[in-house]
Amino acid sequence: MLSHRQLSELIGMIYDCAIDPDRWPATLASVCRSISCVSGFLLLVDLEQSEHRFAHSWGLSPDWKERYLVYSDQLTGFYSLAFSRQHQLDGEPLIMSRFIDRTGPNGKRVYEDLRRALSITDVMQTVVLREARRIAILTASRDRDDGPLMDEDAATIRMLVPHIRRAVKIIDILDMKKNEADTLAATLDTFVVGVVVVGEAGRILHANKVAQRMLSARDPIAAVDGILSVRNTAANEELAAAIHLTRGHEAEIGSRALGVPLRCVEPSVAHVLPLALGNVCTRLMPQATAAVFITRAEHGAPADVRPLARNYDLTPAEIRLLEQLTRNATLADAAKALRISQETARTHLAHIFSKTGVTRQAELLALVDRLSPPIRWSGS
Repeated sequence: MLSHRQLSELIGMIYDCAIDPDRWPATLASVCRSISCVSGFLLLVDLEQSEHRFAHSWGLSPDWKERYLVYSDQLTGFYSLAFSRQHQLDGEPLIMSRFIDRTGPNGKRVYEDLRRALSITDVMQTVVLREARRIAILTASRDRDDGPLMDEDAATIRMLVPHIRRAVKIIDILDMKKNEADTLAATLDTFVVGVVVVGEAGRILHANKVAQRMLSARDPIAAVDGILSVRNTAANEELAAAIHLTRGHEAEIGSRALGVPLRCVEPSVAHVLPLALGNVCTRLMPQATAAVFITRAEHGAPADVRPLARNYDLTPAEIRLLEQLTRNATLADAAKALRISQETARTHLAHIFSKTGVTRQAELLALVDRLSPPIRWSGS
């Protein structure tokens, strides 16, 4: 297993990739070497169109990539089976030597051909991002002389997956690429949500224009002796804890900083992105610990339910009902607006509860907030 220092260094490299995606090959090399693997890649798979794209890779030849793409249709079917939630939860590593016998003779033939072409003995694959029709997969392969992958190797990848997922999602949302320090403030000002860059103990280092207006109004955030704060005591403690975890507690961050409800009159959520763990991030603003993105509901505007719908495979009918509920409609009002019976609406809601694991509408709406993207761009 990795030491705490090794884990911290790896997590720092992963967050550097959120700012500079060109660092992914070197980061993949370090991730793979941490479990004695000789190659690895981040793969984007469109499950509907059967399109496969190597986003980033290390240790793979162009010839092998071409060989892989020949099998794209078969591999789409394989991934649909292997990474369906009945077999494997997102973020849970799949060791292929233990799974391949369940795929039938054609799956085994493709796997063996690709394995021989790389001279490897085993492969580990993990879903690090899932959308409605697209998944991102982290893959690491071990040389044939080093034996099969083991449970302790899966445990290492399991610790890294939340950070890889966050880095991949931030790239997907921000598309920041190679920001320079003198353009960082201008970039933050293009966001239509509040962004506050904080240092140790939540001390405010920079606030974009939207956040400055929030701070001036003391709603939903405020500055108390220069420290980022919110009115609700429980929410303030949760936000402070999330910021605290971004420095020196890398393995504990997981999903805890993905959405902190601020419990104010107008629903607002804070999303916390660690900045202290990577060289690129700290170069942009050396004292920065985290960037806190504050999103709030707009009057009359529905919440973005797409991330929840994608994560839990909601049907179109369930999505339409959820959109109504995020507008603060009652179940009866939602049924009337959708021109369905209340009994049908209750059935849809029961299915949503079952898929998401919640039991009350308040919990469901809080989950929508937690999974909503932290960033939207301004029209400019």
